[in-house]
Amino acid sequence: MKRFTIVLAALAMMMTTAAFAQDGAATYKAKCAGCHGANAEGKMGPALKGKTDVVAVLTKGGLKGIHAKPFNGLSEADAKAIAGFLK
Repeated sequence: MKRFTIVLAALAMMMTTAAFAQDGAATYKAKCAGCHGANAEGKMGPALKGKTDVVAVLTKGGLKGIHAKPFNGLSEADAKAIAGFLK
């Protein structure tokens, strides 16, 4: 029974991770792609590929321009999902 519970928990985590990444892709496309490009290659905004501080910038701000303050309408979970998608 213990083994079954562990397998069930591992399966649930894998399914959650996949859904989390899909949500990150959808959120990125809806809120970020207009400035940063469909593939995070950079457009009006800088390229985001390989950036490690995406969650901090979205939730706390600290950069120039639109990201000087936290990005409105994004929770920390949304920011983590976007960062996961970008990896």
